[in-house]
Amino acid sequence: MAEFGYEKLGVWKLGMDLVEAVYRVTRRFPRDEQFGLTSQLRRSAVSIPANIAEGYGRGSKASLANFCRIAQGSLFELRTELEVALRTEVASAEELKPLQGMAVELSRMLDGFIRSLKPDSTSENC
Repeated sequence: MAEFGYEKLGVWKLGMDLVEAVYRVTRRFPRDEQFGLTSQLRRSAVSIPANIAEGYGRGSKASLANFCRIAQGSLFELRTELEVALRTEVASAEELKPLQGMAVELSRMLDGFIRSLKPDSTSENC
Protein backbone atom coordinates (compact mmCIF):
# COMPACT_ATOMS: atom_id res chain seq x y z
CA MET A 1 0.00 0.00 0.00
CA ALA A 2 1.41 3.38 -1.00
CA GLU A 3 2.16 5.86 1.75
CA PHE A 4 0.42 9.23 1.70
CA GLY A 5 2.18 12.34 2.96
CA TYR A 6 0.12 12.59 6.13
CA GLU A 7 1.31 9.13 7.19
CA LYS A 8 4.77 10.62 7.70
CA LEU A 9 3.50 13.18 10.21
CA GLY A 10 4.34 12.48 13.83
CA VAL A 11 0.97 13.83 14.97
CA TRP A 12 -0.84 11.40 12.66
CA LYS A 13 1.33 8.46 13.78
CA LEU A 14 0.75 9.16 17.47
CA GLY A 15 -2.95 9.66 16.76
CA MET A 16 -3.08 6.20 15.21
CA ASP A 17 -1.19 4.72 18.16
CA LEU A 18 -3.77 6.31 20.46
CA VAL A 19 -6.60 4.78 18.41
CA GLU A 20 -5.06 1.33 18.82
CA ALA A 21 -4.60 1.84 22.55
CA VAL A 22 -8.20 3.03 22.98
CA TYR A 23 -9.50 -0.04 21.15
CA ARG A 24 -7.38 -2.35 23.32
CA VAL A 25 -8.58 -0.79 26.57
CA THR A 26 -12.24 -0.51 25.58
CA ARG A 27 -12.37 -4.21 24.68
CA ARG A 28 -12.25 -4.80 28.44
CA PHE A 29 -15.10 -2.38 29.24
CA PRO A 30 -18.37 -3.88 30.50
CA ARG A 31 -20.69 -5.11 27.77
CA ASP A 32 -23.39 -2.65 28.81
CA GLU A 33 -21.02 0.19 27.79
CA GLN A 34 -20.63 -1.13 24.22
CA PHE A 35 -23.03 1.45 22.75
CA GLY A 36 -22.20 4.13 25.29
CA LEU A 37 -18.77 5.09 26.50
CA THR A 38 -16.94 2.44 24.46
CA SER A 39 -18.43 3.71 21.22
CA GLN A 40 -17.90 7.36 22.12
CA LEU A 41 -14.25 6.85 23.07
CA ARG A 42 -13.55 5.00 19.85
CA ARG A 43 -15.25 7.64 17.69
CA SER A 44 -13.34 10.44 19.38
CA ALA A 45 -10.05 8.62 19.00
CA VAL A 46 -10.57 7.76 15.33
CA SER A 47 -11.58 11.35 14.61
CA ILE A 48 -8.13 12.63 15.60
CA PRO A 49 -5.95 11.05 12.87
CA ALA A 50 -8.86 11.14 10.41
CA ASN A 51 -9.09 14.92 10.68
CA ILE A 52 -5.33 15.30 10.33
CA ALA A 53 -5.45 13.20 7.15
CA GLU A 54 -8.42 15.12 5.79
CA GLY A 55 -6.74 18.45 6.42
CA TYR A 56 -3.58 17.25 4.72
CA GLY A 57 -5.62 16.13 1.73
CA ARG A 58 -7.12 19.59 1.31
CA GLY A 59 -3.73 20.76 0.04
CA SER A 60 -3.18 23.97 1.98
CA LYS A 61 -1.51 24.84 5.24
CA ALA A 62 -4.57 26.81 6.32
CA SER A 63 -6.85 23.80 5.82
CA LEU A 64 -4.40 21.49 7.56
CA ALA A 65 -4.17 23.86 10.53
CA ASN A 66 -7.97 24.09 10.70
CA PHE A 67 -8.43 20.32 10.64
CA CYS A 68 -5.67 19.92 13.22
CA ARG A 69 -7.66 22.26 15.48
CA ILE A 70 -10.68 20.02 14.95
CA ALA A 71 -8.48 17.03 15.82
CA GLN A 72 -7.41 18.87 18.97
CA GLY A 73 -11.10 19.29 19.87
CA SER A 74 -11.67 15.56 19.42
CA LEU A 75 -8.65 14.93 21.63
CA PHE A 76 -10.12 17.12 24.38
CA GLU A 77 -13.36 15.20 24.01
CA LEU A 78 -11.43 11.92 24.37
CA ARG A 79 -9.65 13.17 27.48
CA THR A 80 -13.01 14.05 29.04
CA GLU A 81 -14.41 10.61 28.19
CA LEU A 82 -11.36 8.97 29.79
CA GLU A 83 -12.10 10.95 32.94
CA VAL A 84 -15.72 9.76 32.81
CA ALA A 85 -14.50 6.16 32.50
CA LEU A 86 -12.32 6.67 35.56
CA ARG A 87 -14.96 8.42 37.68
CA THR A 88 -17.65 5.86 36.84
CA GLU A 89 -15.20 3.02 37.54
CA VAL A 90 -15.59 1.56 34.05
CA ALA A 91 -11.78 1.43 33.94
CA SER A 92 -9.01 1.78 36.50
CA ALA A 93 -6.48 4.57 36.75
CA GLU A 94 -3.80 2.02 35.91
CA GLU A 95 -5.55 1.08 32.65
CA LEU A 96 -6.15 4.68 31.63
CA LYS A 97 -2.81 6.21 32.60
CA PRO A 98 -1.03 5.25 29.34
CA LEU A 99 -3.91 6.67 27.28
CA GLN A 100 -3.91 9.88 29.27
CA GLY A 101 -0.16 10.21 28.78
CA MET A 102 -0.46 9.69 25.04
CA ALA A 103 -3.27 12.25 24.91
CA VAL A 104 -1.19 14.87 26.72
CA GLU A 105 1.78 14.26 24.41
CA LEU A 106 -0.39 14.39 21.30
CA SER A 107 -1.96 17.64 22.47
CA ARG A 108 1.49 19.20 22.82
CA MET A 109 2.52 17.90 19.42
CA LEU A 110 -0.63 19.23 17.76
CA ASP A 111 -0.12 22.65 19.34
CA GLY A 112 3.42 22.80 17.99
CA PHE A 113 2.42 21.46 14.61
CA ILE A 114 -0.36 24.01 14.22
CA ARG A 115 2.10 26.79 15.10
CA SER A 116 4.52 25.43 12.50
CA LEU A 117 1.90 25.82 9.77
CA LYS A 118 2.26 29.60 9.64
CA PRO A 119 2.86 30.81 6.08
CA ASP A 120 6.65 30.97 6.51
CA SER A 121 6.87 27.37 7.84
CA THR A 122 6.73 23.98 6.15
CA SER A 123 4.12 21.32 6.95
CA GLU A 124 6.65 18.51 7.03
CA ASN A 125 8.17 19.55 10.40
CA CYS A 126 6.50 16.96 12.60
